[in-house]
Amino acid sequence: MKVIIAEKPSVAREIAKVFGANTKREGYIEGKGYTFTWAFGHLLQLAPPQEYGYYGWSVQNLPMLPQKFKLAIRKVKTKEGMVDDPSVKKQLDIIKGLFDEATEIIVATDAGREGELIFRYIYYFLKCKKPFKRLWISSQTDAAIKEGFRNLKPGTDYDTLFNSAHCRSQSDWLVGMNATQALSLSSGTRSVLSLGRVQTPTLAMICSRYLENKNFVPQIYYQVAIQVDKDGQLFRAISANSYKTKEEAQTIADRVEDVAAGFPQGGHILSVEAKPRKEPPPLLHDLSSLQQEANKRKGFTADYTLSLLQNLYEGKLVTYPRTGSRYIGDDVFATVPGLIDKFTGHDVFGKQATALTTAKLNKRSVNAKKVTDHHAILPTGEAARQLTPDQQAVYDMVVGRMLEAFHQDCIKEITKIAVQSGSKFMASGTVINTPGWRAVFNDKDEEKKDEENASLPKVTQGENLPVTNKAVLEKQTKPKPLYNEASLLKALETAGKEIEDEELRYAMKDSGLGTPATRASIIETLVKRDYITREKKNLVPTETGLSVYGVVKDQQIAQAELTGNWEKRLEEIRSGASVNSFLAEIQQYTRSITSEMLKAGTALRVVAKQI
Repeated sequence: MKVIIAEKPSVAREIAKVFGANTKREGYIEGKGYTFTWAFGHLLQLAPPQEYGYYGWSVQNLPMLPQKFKLAIRKVKTKEGMVDDPSVKKQLDIIKGLFDEATEIIVATDAGREGELIFRYIYYFLKCKKPFKRLWISSQTDAAIKEGFRNLKPGTDYDTLFNSAHCRSQSDWLVGMNATQALSLSSGTRSVLSLGRVQTPTLAMICSRYLENKNFVPQIYYQVAIQVDKDGQLFRAISANSYKTKEEAQTIADRVEDVAAGFPQGGHILSVEAKPRKEPPPLLHDLSSLQQEANKRKGFTADYTLSLLQNLYEGKLVTYPRTGSRYIGDDVFATVPGLIDKFTGHDVFGKQATALTTAKLNKRSVNAKKVTDHHAILPTGEAARQLTPDQQAVYDMVVGRMLEAFHQDCIKEITKIAVQSGSKFMASGTVINTPGWRAVFNDKDEEKKDEENASLPKVTQGENLPVTNKAVLEKQTKPKPLYNEASLLKALETAGKEIEDEELRYAMKDSGLGTPATRASIIETLVKRDYITREKKNLVPTETGLSVYGVVKDQQIAQAELTGNWEKRLEEIRSGASVNSFLAEIQQYTRSITSEMLKAGTALRVVAKQI
C-alpha cells in the first residue's frame, strides 16, 4: 500500500480525487491501491523548556541551550492548563498505523520550507525509517498533480531544505524563548514581554518610523507659480528656487513680467527638452509583491491576502502562492501564449489578452537562474467560478499582472520647459504615447502626481508668451509617511533599506527579514501581542510596543540588517552550507542577547508597571 501524506485534508481530498479514490475512513481516504492522509498544518513543534529540565521562569536557567531539541505535540489551552491537542494525538496515531503498513511513502505537503518541516517532524516523531519520495508541484490542477506523480523525487533530495527549516525553527526557539524570559524577568513585571528573532526588528522599524514622523518639525518654504498662455492652452511653471521667507518669494513674484501689467515679453522660453522614455513592464508577482498590491488597491492585510491566495491555489486557479520568485523559466514561458489565449474572452482583460496573442511577448520576467523552489505566481487557466468579491479581486491581480509582465513597454514623452520671467521657472509634464502594459489596468501614471501639468503645449525656444497669473505658494517639508502593510512588506524585503527599484530589491531578498511566506504572520503576531495596531491603513505602535522598543532599540535583537543576515544564512543552508556552523553562531548570538536583555530589562521596571 502506498501512503500519500498531504498538509491539509482539503489537499488530500483533491489528490485522492485525481486518483479516483473515494472510500472515506477516519483520518484518511483510500482506493486504487493508495491511502491519502493528512496533517493539520504544524502538528508538532519543538518541545517547551520544561522538557529539557528548565522548570519555571528563572534567571538561573538562562540562557537555555538544549544539547538536542525534542519534538512535542501541539498544545491547546484548557481549564487544566496547556495540554496535548487530542485531535493531533488521534491523527498522529492514524498516520503511524498507515506508515507501519506502507510499502511506499509519498510526501505531498506544500512544496516549500515549512511544508518539508511539517512532514519531517511527523516522520521523525513517529520514528519511521522507511524511505520516502517527494511530490514537488507548483500547481494543484489535475494535470500538474498527474505530472508530479510521474516525476516523484527521492526524499533525500530535500534534506538540505529540511535542514534550513529545522535551523529556522531552532533559532526562533533559542532567540525567542531566551530573550523573552530575560526581558520579562529583569523588568520586574508580571507581563510577558515577547521578543523574537524577526518580530523584534520588525517592531523596531515600525516604532522608529512612527517616532520620526511624530517628532518631525516641518520647515516652511515658499515658491512662486506663474501661469503661461500658449494659444489659449494654459500651463503652470514653478520657480526654480525655493525661498525661506514670504518676502523673498514676493520679491520674485513682483519681478514677473506679467503681460497684464504692461510687459510685452511676458514669459520667455529659455529651453524645451522633450525626451522619450521607455518604462518596462513590472515583474510577475511573488507573494510579497502581490500582498503589497492588494494592500494598495483594496486595503487587504498581508495575512488576508495570503489566505485568499491559498484558497485560489487549493481551488486550482493559481500556482503555488508562497513563492519568493518573480521569474519563470523558459519551460514555463513556453506555456504562456496558451495561457494568455484562455483570457481573450475575459470581461475585464479580454481586449489586452487578445492584443497579446499576436504580439511579441516581453521576456523581462523570464530567467531560469532567478527561479527558486517555485516560479512566480501565475493563473493556471482553469475557469474561475463562484469566487467571493475579495477572491475575485486577488485573482484579477494575478491575471492582470501576467498580462502586464508580458506586454510591451510603456512609451512616454517627458517634457521640461524653462521659462524666464524676471526669474527662472520650470514646467514639466508627461504624455503617454503608447500605453503598453499600463493599458491592462488603465491606471493613471503615478508619476503625474508630482508634476504640475498632465501634458504641455508645443512651445519653441526663444518665443515669448503671455503670463496671465502669478502667485506665492506656501509649502512645508513632510516627514516620511508611517508604515502601512504595503510599504512595510517592501522594507522587510531588504531589511529596512528603502529601495524602489524592484529588480535591485529582489536581488537583496535573501538578506531581508523573514520570508514572503512568514511576513504576514509577523505582522499579525505584533498585533496580537498588542505591540502595534492598525489605524486606517497605517501600522502604529502601542504604548506597550513603544516601551519595549525604548529598551531594545540599541540592542542586537532590534537590528534589522543583522537579523536579516540570518535569513540569508538559512538560504545558504538550503544550498548545502554547514548546519553546525550556523547553530554555533546562533547559540553565541543567544548568549549575547540574553545578557543584553537581562541588563536592559531593569530600565523597563518603571515603565512596565504602567503597562
